[in-house]
Amino acid sequence: MGLNVLVAGGAGYVGAHVCKALARAGHHPVVLDSLAHGHREAVRWGPLVEADIADRAAVGRAIGSHRIDAVMHFAAWIFVGESMTSPLKYFANNLGGSLALLDAAMAAGVRRVVFSSTAAVYGEPRQVPIPESHPTEPINPYGESKLMVERVLRWLDRQQGLRFAALRYFNASGADPDAEIGERHDPETHLVPLAILAALGKAPALNIFGDDYDTPDGTAIRDYIHVADLAGAHVAALEHLAAGGASLTLNLGGGSGTSVREIVDAVARVGGRPVPASFAPRRPGDPPRLVADIAAARAALAWSPRHSDIDTIVRTAWAWHTRG
Repeated sequence: MGLNVLVAGGAGYVGAHVCKALARAGHHPVVLDSLAHGHREAVRWGPLVEADIADRAAVGRAIGSHRIDAVMHFAAWIFVGESMTSPLKYFANNLGGSLALLDAAMAAGVRRVVFSSTAAVYGEPRQVPIPESHPTEPINPYGESKLMVERVLRWLDRQQGLRFAALRYFNASGADPDAEIGERHDPETHLVPLAILAALGKAPALNIFGDDYDTPDGTAIRDYIHVADLAGAHVAALEHLAAGGASLTLNLGGGSGTSVREIVDAVARVGGRPVPASFAPRRPGDPPRLVADIAAARAALAWSPRHSDIDTIVRTAWAWHTRG
């Protein structure tokens, strides 16, 4: 039988893709979203409860009325730069809101949680690829807020029987292969959509921050994972917990690195038009390389990224941005 899953933040980029994957796997997503950054039109695979995760009473009512079996938690502010200038906002929402959500779930007897975490918990990498055993030393409030929630989940596991999967994303990218949903942030800060929008003349020329890194082409290298692969990993993690599996903390990435220049070249190649771009100084704190070691996710979830080659990422994103 399928599970009834409360998807907090399910009207957002990753959450909406996970809802589609849940429905395809025979589960029943119920989206809980304030729509502060989510999009009502992205809620297509189950009902929408319009509420904030900090509203414990509303969360409790949603869990009870929809007979929820598990929670997936994507509801967070995500802009690293904003977290540096407004740290209290990030701790209030990302940690405080999570505490309210978890309190409501625990009170209702829900003991399975899949949590959207981030590679930002690691801070400056000491080794690449980065394993889950790497020290966690965030360098911004965004990463710190996510790590705090991970720590709460570990205590709830130890003391109160909660089972969780904390999934540490690297660079989520791409769009639904059917072009039903895609990436749309305000403001947009992610490289692939920024490059596509610049090529389409819908955004200013792309700023490439740094061309003097110790990398083959001088630009920073990151690990890009297709959002459909992320969604598949979330469903696998949920089913692992539902089968009685132990709690997990796992990296999710494509498992290889791609430079900024290679992304720009792929957008030009797929789109058949140049990407207006100029070089700018490096941003403080940007390391030369961030690449995930995904061996643990492969082993624990019998999962592998299938759509995360760069041309597929760019092709699906381009199709969504140019849909009729």
